[in-house]
Amino acid sequence: MTRHPPSSLAALLRIAATAGLALSLGACGNLSRLGDIGSAPPLSKIDNPTEARDYRPVSLPMPSPEVTPRHANSLWRPGARQFFKDPRATKVGDILTVNINIQERAQLQNDTTTSRDNSETQGLPNFLGLEAARDGVGGVLTNQGAPSAMNKVFRNIDPANMVTMNSTSQVQGKGQVNRQEQITLVVAALVTQVLPNGNLVVQGRQEVRVNNEVRELMIQGIVRPEDITATNTVVHTQMAEARIAYGGRGQLTDVQQGRWGQQIYDIIFPF
Repeated sequence: MTRHPPSSLAALLRIAATAGLALSLGACGNLSRLGDIGSAPPLSKIDNPTEARDYRPVSLPMPSPEVTPRHANSLWRPGARQFFKDPRATKVGDILTVNINIQERAQLQNDTTTSRDNSETQGLPNFLGLEAARDGVGGVLTNQGAPSAMNKVFRNIDPANMVTMNSTSQVQGKGQVNRQEQITLVVAALVTQVLPNGNLVVQGRQEVRVNNEVRELMIQGIVRPEDITATNTVVHTQMAEARIAYGGRGQLTDVQQGRWGQQIYDIIFPF
């Protein structure tokens, strides 16, 4: 006869299995880092972004394609910024420069105070003559005429004041946000896809290693060809679905975050 472990034991077994898996994964990461002791963190290889494991082609609602008429005897091309050649990125594999200038500041302050006071009183002065005992006739709701077992229960009942309820609640909350961010960067991005309406999907990545710290900049978004300047540059505010990430890895980053054992403990500890 097979006995199933109690629910609490099963939960502990699942937690232990999860912790064991996390410890094994963390140990593998630590072993790979042990081989880098005494040397700077390696830079990533230059790979095709469309072959990345998490890469997915962008699919958005597109209008019907419009065919631009071309004239064989004309030297001028529609949309060209130069007479003979357009230097702007137009096809997969072209490179354009993205200027990132983020200057954001947000100040929010909220103060909320609510108060509520409720009071209700309910009575049953008359109900099928059961209250007649108070007039000397005898009724179920009082000690006269009621069964002996119910005398103690209904002895002190006042039908006019059957239920009285009171409730008071008060809430006071305050919140304040003061945030200021400023990032100024320039990165070259690669055109990875051309959408049916002519918009360009661009993706760029830049890594800079200073001593034993690597700084990474990644950007991805959709650009209209009309927004690309004559010098083949575009501003990040003109990118739709923009994804900008700026961070790092190395000794300084390791010191600024908790150890992997502490992170696992913070996740699985229920209190």
